[in-house]
Amino acid sequence: MNEFESVPVEQLAEGATIVDVREQYEWDEGHIAGAIHLPLDELPLRFEELDPDEDLYLICRTGGRSFRAVQWLIAQGYSAFNVAGGMGAWQDAERPMVSENGQPPQVR
Repeated sequence: MNEFESVPVEQLAEGATIVDVREQYEWDEGHIAGAIHLPLDELPLRFEELDPDEDLYLICRTGGRSFRAVQWLIAQGYSAFNVAGGMGAWQDAERPMVSENGQPPQVR
């Protein structure tokens, strides 16, 4: 396992701790129920809210921001993995989502 491993959506275990690093408007349009919302720009200020003893699966829209977040968290001593393809892959796999805006959940 390399230190910046990407995990396909289909391999995420039920109950995995998912951290969504997208912006608020993206989260509002559609996200994974039970995910932790921690926008990338807030990560350096709020990362201690995350459990350093837990495997964390970072997700964004396509995987770029979450990859940067994984690199940063690993440097802080966390066990973090990038979700390959991000929320686009989650939506394509028809995994369940919820929204905060009263509309059907979607990823743009």
